[in-house]
Amino acid sequence: MTLHDAPAAGAGLDVDALVIGAGFAGMYQLYRLRKLGLRTRVLDRAAGIGGTWYWNRYPGARCDIPSLFYTVSYTPELNQKWQWTERFGTHEAIRAYMEEVARQEDMHRDISFETTLVAADWDEGSATWTSMTDAGERIRSRYLIMATGALSESRVPDLPGLGGFKGRWFHTGRWPHEPVGFTGRRVAVIGTGSTGVQVIPVVAQDAAETIVFQRTPKFVLPAVNVPMTEEDARPVKEMYPALRKAARRGDYGTPFPPPAEHLDEMSVQDRETLLEDLYTKGGVGSFVVSYHDHLGLKKQEVNDIVADFVRKKIRETVDDPATAETMTPYGYPIGINRIIIGTDYYETFNRDNVRLHSVLDDPIVEVTATGLRTQNAEFEVDDIIFATGYDGMTGSFTSVDVRGRTGKTIREYWADGPSTYLGLQMADFPNLFLITGPGGPSVLSNVITTTEQSIDFLMGLIEHARADGLDVIEADADAERRWMEHVADVAQGSLYRDSYKANSWYTGLNVPGKKVVFMPYAGGVGTFETILEDVTADDYRGFRRSAAARTEVVPDQPQPAGG
Repeated sequence: MTLHDAPAAGAGLDVDALVIGAGFAGMYQLYRLRKLGLRTRVLDRAAGIGGTWYWNRYPGARCDIPSLFYTVSYTPELNQKWQWTERFGTHEAIRAYMEEVARQEDMHRDISFETTLVAADWDEGSATWTSMTDAGERIRSRYLIMATGALSESRVPDLPGLGGFKGRWFHTGRWPHEPVGFTGRRVAVIGTGSTGVQVIPVVAQDAAETIVFQRTPKFVLPAVNVPMTEEDARPVKEMYPALRKAARRGDYGTPFPPPAEHLDEMSVQDRETLLEDLYTKGGVGSFVVSYHDHLGLKKQEVNDIVADFVRKKIRETVDDPATAETMTPYGYPIGINRIIIGTDYYETFNRDNVRLHSVLDDPIVEVTATGLRTQNAEFEVDDIIFATGYDGMTGSFTSVDVRGRTGKTIREYWADGPSTYLGLQMADFPNLFLITGPGGPSVLSNVITTTEQSIDFLMGLIEHARADGLDVIEADADAERRWMEHVADVAQGSLYRDSYKANSWYTGLNVPGKKVVFMPYAGGVGTFETILEDVTADDYRGFRRSAAARTEVVPDQPQPAGG
């Protein structure tokens, strides 16, 4: 039985566009759809604005993009007035900014919070999507837009015995909203990726004991987070329009130019002096986030120089040589995971109340009533923090029963690895659009830049089609295939081809049973911008457009205020 055959449950609400997600992507999508005059409704399972920032409230949670560049383009007056107090914003500061954007744009009236999309079905006859929520409501829309984010499906490892643990346990991606204290408690932190690196130093300040369970050692660079005054911010704010244009042309979606230095051609003394200076300023990562041929994502020699420098800094920082060696990454290039920046991460392991356990050497076997048991030891703890990440890039799409023209779900369509055209759409899924999906630059950049980049293109496509009386848009299967071949070729032309060696979530290796393939587009935001411009100029090459049956979509009743 399809959703169209199912008995009606609750009041249906027909709209032009149904958007899933009220984070940065969903908010901008709502803003742009309104500008096109399309009646829009947004659903979000959270109780408020924020997307990933609504859920990620763990101690130490911050963005890894400087605050001044982690802002939206469509509220210029607010951006001039808004005062960021630190170089890298906390989750509280980012969420407050997002809430003010939503308030200023009166977004809440079109958002239904605490509402989850559980299924959606394409009807060929009416060329509409019928979506079902967890409350049993059916919503018919012309367009269905998944603005669900690349990092929203949190993963808790399938450890035997977790249900019998008598203490508290948390996942960083689903942190409680009420304060959580760790004073005097014994805490296990599982995971040393981006979230683990942020949470461990903060928890260790209060906990009686912090045991860190590490799988793959990571390269961690200093964030160099510093206070910021309005005087500091003013020069940047005055240049916002030019800087935003530059960000759309930059490899990483930020306006910072790549380093001009050829590290492999410098004397050892000169490059050590340069790297030491950049390390203290938080700039070493610039050598492994750009795709210029002389930098470390393309040139192995340069990557080796940067990686060896960071390994040296780990040994200089961590007092215990054995601990330092366990924390030192080998066997994969630096930068093929998203660059991790932290504050006092390595220094934290010099504390008497912090110890490291290598899961590679001694795997966790089960959770007991009082803690964790590995193959060779037992650890009694009061709390367990899972900093174990997400089913990245695909999980938020495959977790919903969305069925296209052939009846296949997205999960079934991606059985051999994710496939999209430009990270935006799939053949056989008409009028279904993915924001920052696999096949786009998304997670290899400032996500606000790539979010706005993709949505701007998508809105131009919809507007162009509607001007011609065409309301059905679908990716051409051959165009999708050729694009994914290009995505794979570009990854192979960089050191991202070795991402699997680092168990990078870019490849899906962190999810048991998931097809291992490098998912994002590694050509850079600026190159992607040029590609989108070329596709647009060529009459939106690769997208098929057609007319739907001329049946008006009329609301059954006045649209209720969300939230």
